[in-house]
Amino acid sequence: MANFDQLSAREIAAGVANGDFTATEVARAALDAVEARDGEVKAFLQVSADLALAAAEKTDKARAAGEKLGPLAGVPVAFKDNMHLVGTRTTCASKMLANYESTFTATCVQRMLDAGATPVGKTNMDEFAFGSSTESSAFHPTANPWDTGRVPGGSSGGSAAAVAAGEVTVSLGSDTGGSIRQPASLCGVVGMKPTYGAVSRYGVVAFGSSLDQVGPFGRSVEDVALAMNALTAGGRDPWDSTSQPVDVDFLARLNDPIEGRRVGIVPALMEAAGLTDEVRDAVTAAGRALADQGAELVEVDLPNIASAIAAYYVIAPCEAFSNLARFDGVRYGYQEPGQATLAEQTSKSRAHGFGEEAKRRQMLGAYLLSSGTYDKYYYPAQQVRTLITADYARAYEKCDVILMPAAPRTAFKFGELSDPTQMYASDLFTISNNIVGNGGISVPLGLGAQSGLPVSAQLQGPAFADATLLTFARAIERSFSPSDGGTGAPVAPAFAGKGGELA
Repeated sequence: MANFDQLSAREIAAGVANGDFTATEVARAALDAVEARDGEVKAFLQVSADLALAAAEKTDKARAAGEKLGPLAGVPVAFKDNMHLVGTRTTCASKMLANYESTFTATCVQRMLDAGATPVGKTNMDEFAFGSSTESSAFHPTANPWDTGRVPGGSSGGSAAAVAAGEVTVSLGSDTGGSIRQPASLCGVVGMKPTYGAVSRYGVVAFGSSLDQVGPFGRSVEDVALAMNALTAGGRDPWDSTSQPVDVDFLARLNDPIEGRRVGIVPALMEAAGLTDEVRDAVTAAGRALADQGAELVEVDLPNIASAIAAYYVIAPCEAFSNLARFDGVRYGYQEPGQATLAEQTSKSRAHGFGEEAKRRQMLGAYLLSSGTYDKYYYPAQQVRTLITADYARAYEKCDVILMPAAPRTAFKFGELSDPTQMYASDLFTISNNIVGNGGISVPLGLGAQSGLPVSAQLQGPAFADATLLTFARAIERSFSPSDGGTGAPVAPAFAGKGGELA
């Protein structure tokens, strides 16, 4: 019998529906793979074996009763640990919430469960999603499955690593400035940030409320499309005021030809400081592959994109400061013992409950929102946001999607980027997309010529054109996947087949 990590989400769901194997067998295989592999990867903060087996048993009983199964029936899925799921802790990888038990389930999680997915557990992240390496987790760093001496990216590093190591088939992450696309790039998997509002954020602990978006990881574009169908099923979520109805079948036009369609190239971005030659060469090759399939490459300009990082690191810390003010050690979360007054308790609880990066960003946000500073920084940052949004609108008059890098380099070693500003630059190619709220996707391009580590390309598109992004991503996948018909990226070799046999 095959290892479950050789199967796509569609193949697992079809196999369960056809009786080739049971959802329980797949769940046990996934749990076995996690046990065998995660000691080195450390992608998980909590493995929810009881929930996984209970969900799998429910799926098997539904099949036995002749009921129609969901499109993700029996598919092992993991969730970033800022997403609530009853029966698990939701810690945000912070000491502040180390023992917090979820009292409800996030809409994005529930929709995956409603589609038949098997919840394997909660994945590691940078504390409160503040970071690009998963090194700021209060519990432990996560390793990149392609080289365990290197980072998986962040902040959704655990979700990307769990898929890259073949511990789960699909996972969910959140993306505030690149936190899905950058770790997807470093781990050699597909990672999608949908348009802002396409996926409900209800039940996801907020970082930047005008920037956050939930999206899926998978080893193939098809798996990501299946997950997007599940995430948008049921229409607008009344519990999320930013949620929008998305009545699209993301699989319907996945394999459409791209002949005659236009792909935008931003020359300035391909010469950006910090972009390595092997990443530049790989993205250039992706452009040639699209052209070989009949697409037209056109130059477009994003004249204000150089200001995106500066604007982001004003807007995001301000929103983080506001959102994290609720963690005061009074109602829930870490509570400093032995304090004589409420003020002392709150102050000490926050000082000792938050890690260094979380405190850094909140202090920056407090300063930027203070009297006399707001008009100097925050308001201009919002003006820059408007300018960048207009730049993108003009660019999309000339093209259907824009092709660019997802990350400036391949995975770096633990501790290599010690300066926080160096870490912030890791999101150079992704932040602007969050500022304007459009969709983006990172697509693996194999291994870099110099490093031998995963490299990728990023596609960005207009708001609510996420299905189009998937069509172009699939076109890239056809050219760059291994010689298996272009069905997706491989599991990292050191972990492929290690535990996870379907009995």
